[in-house]
Amino acid sequence: MDPLMPPPVRRIAVDRAPRVVPPGEAPVYNGDTVTPASAASAPAARRRRALHPPAAEVRERMRTESLWLAYGSNWVVRDVSISVCEGEVLALIGASGSGKTTLLRSLNRLTEVTAGAARSGHIRLDGTDIHELEVNALRRRVTMVFQQPNPFPMSIFDNVAYAIVEGSRGHGPRRRRRAELEEAVSDALRRAGLYDELAGDLDRPALALSGGQQQRLCIARALAADPEVLLLDEPCSALDPISTATIEELIVSLRESVAIVIVTHNLQQAFRVADNVAFMHLGELIEYGTSEQVFDHPARQRTRDYVSGAFG
Repeated sequence: MDPLMPPPVRRIAVDRAPRVVPPGEAPVYNGDTVTPASAASAPAARRRRALHPPAAEVRERMRTESLWLAYGSNWVVRDVSISVCEGEVLALIGASGSGKTTLLRSLNRLTEVTAGAARSGHIRLDGTDIHELEVNALRRRVTMVFQQPNPFPMSIFDNVAYAIVEGSRGHGPRRRRRAELEEAVSDALRRAGLYDELAGDLDRPALALSGGQQQRLCIARALAADPEVLLLDEPCSALDPISTATIEELIVSLRESVAIVIVTHNLQQAFRVADNVAFMHLGELIEYGTSEQVFDHPARQRTRDYVSGAFG
């Protein structure tokens, strides 16, 4: 599929009689032909992987061990053990309410801001339990980009510089001259694929940018803290197809320098960008494996049902 075109959608055919498609063979419509979902998406994924081969080095940065998460008396994540590695993109997929966003938010302790949140088990960052780390220090090492772009109401430059200055608290003067920050700001914008578009206009208000540019600015701000792990909570759900394609390319290119975890409801997106996929259902980790294995040869029937569109 052309990366600038929208992802395939399901259409109701009104010009021919309906037919029943067994689970595991859910159709993708392409003009007048019908093909299984995995077969339709595989060529695009192969092209993406040809352009972005696996990272030369993969290193574990985070690990959950028998992790349980609850809000009040409701356990929303149940006994999940999983690795997050630099050099790979991990996609968390599953229907709404499966616990994937709660799992993502737990990796930098954002679940703790919700009253009644509870945890059992361990989350380790480079071997250290994250609850032994000061929370702000943790969130500089494990940064997050949310579903809706949320730039600060200040200039493009100041959005990125803010993360750099906050990250250096306790390690030097709080107030730093613009000239001292320019190189680091420019580097973060380049890593987010935004510098060439905005290089001559960094004093423009960030809120004047397009939605796709605002989201890439938020990614640049997250990268400015020089994190080890980048968490992405449905970062493309509010964006147009062209901006989505740009951010997907950015995600794949960044995996060489930072571990990435993305939550997405878009199965085609997960197939395009992820090296590994974790499928969750009702708080449980149903299946974990490579993108090709989970989508093309799932081991569990519930996974087959979900990726074929039988539910979700």
